[in-house]
Amino acid sequence: MSAPSAASANTPTVKLLINGEFVESATTEWRDIVNPATQEVLARVPFATRAEIDAAVGAAHAAFAQWKTTPIGTRARIMLKYQALIREHMPRIAKILTAEQGKTLPDAEGDIFRGLEVVEHAASIGTLQLGEFAENVASGVDTYTLRQPIGVCAGITPFNFPAMIPLWMFPMAIVCGNTFVLKPSEQDPLSTMALVELAIEAGIPRGVLNVVHGGKEVVDALCTHETIKAVSFVGSTAVGTHVYNLASQHGKRVQSMMGAKNHAVVLPDANREQTLNALVGAGFGAAGQRCMATSAVVLVGQAREWLPDLIARSKTLKVNAGVEPNTDLGPVVSRTAKERIESLIAKGVEEGATLALDGRGVRVQGYEQGNFVGPTIFTGVTTEMTIYRTEIFGPVLVVLEVDTLDDAIALVNGNPFGNGVGLFTQSGAAARKFQSEIDIGQVGINIPIPVPVPFFSFTGSRGSKLGDLGPYGKQVVQFYTQTKTVTSRWFDDAASSAGGVNTTISLR
Repeated sequence: MSAPSAASANTPTVKLLINGEFVESATTEWRDIVNPATQEVLARVPFATRAEIDAAVGAAHAAFAQWKTTPIGTRARIMLKYQALIREHMPRIAKILTAEQGKTLPDAEGDIFRGLEVVEHAASIGTLQLGEFAENVASGVDTYTLRQPIGVCAGITPFNFPAMIPLWMFPMAIVCGNTFVLKPSEQDPLSTMALVELAIEAGIPRGVLNVVHGGKEVVDALCTHETIKAVSFVGSTAVGTHVYNLASQHGKRVQSMMGAKNHAVVLPDANREQTLNALVGAGFGAAGQRCMATSAVVLVGQAREWLPDLIARSKTLKVNAGVEPNTDLGPVVSRTAKERIESLIAKGVEEGATLALDGRGVRVQGYEQGNFVGPTIFTGVTTEMTIYRTEIFGPVLVVLEVDTLDDAIALVNGNPFGNGVGLFTQSGAAARKFQSEIDIGQVGINIPIPVPVPFFSFTGSRGSKLGDLGPYGKQVVQFYTQTKTVTSRWFDDAASSAGGVNTTISLR
């Protein structure tokens, strides 16, 4: 259900996008969009009605008939214009993003830029959507494949990357010839809608991109709608599992990117300064609200001696509102998120971990109402503890210690999540062993957040992913298209009927 509204009659409302028009929802259910640093109500977002959802899906379905036959070059040029508009408006959208989500302005620009990279890649659709051809597979017979769009697709996106993750979804789906219905996070849809407005300005036709807002009821409606052919989701494990199961049961393709507990394994031979900087940045950047954040550090052997330096460096980070200069950590997205993070910190203490750095109780001058949690580090952590088994999704780093690289590999492989892992070492042999034996979908060698560039695919695995194909890159072109294989034989006018009737299944 939506939260009680503290908005005034003059508070702006977020619009729906249906068939090329930004329209006011007729709903009676609204949620406030709140600045997490100030608690200011920025706008109100509607929870769309069933009739509005049906209208958005219907518009997408009607638009598909023409859009699927639109030349590839036309689609590519729209993406070229779109990426130029995003570049032009990036500073403005970053300010919106920071106001509604809380992350620092530089991180907000990074959020937009990583999505922009996918839009740039989408402009290469002329080569991405190529089929295959084999001549003369039998006498006078050729076989070739076509990669064709599948129809109306839907995307459900989370609060932590309101620019990047929508840009992972609808540009690639649309450039492949599909139409799309997007449901942004109801917590911070303003920056997403700013990007949607630019997409329409870039030339995406009426009905090809539609947007509805809401919570579980809207999600369920998209997952079960008979017209929707595919659903892409990024978010929590609980919701992602629900989306995958529900949409799959209703015959849809689903890709569901979910929770994580990403480890960084540190060998004693690693570059000390670079490694410590990487751990602190990846653990506490964006206030830990990244599905690829480093949330567990595994110190191997003598790397245990680095722990005091890790704590000391973490203490130097500046907690403030995201708009303030030189801020390292902004607030977490909501009061509810802050309460959950602090309850898990308390649980860690209760279960016997050592709270080496406590980020609770942070007060920021001028932003006393902000949802701030400072860098927090637990040591003496074991794999049975709640703070290890749970995705905290806040600026909390848990530190474990093992004797050998084999021990570290076994520890990481024993965790159910499989989004990302990093190894810090100067040994090529250790790195090669690690990347071969680790059972995690995305591996960084001296890189703490190994999110691939868009020419590759996001390949989280195990408990962090449901569905075979990941976002962006080659895999997502497979996800948003269906392969049609054509086997053909052409006869000229002078061809004889030599050979007679063939009642076997062989071609000759």
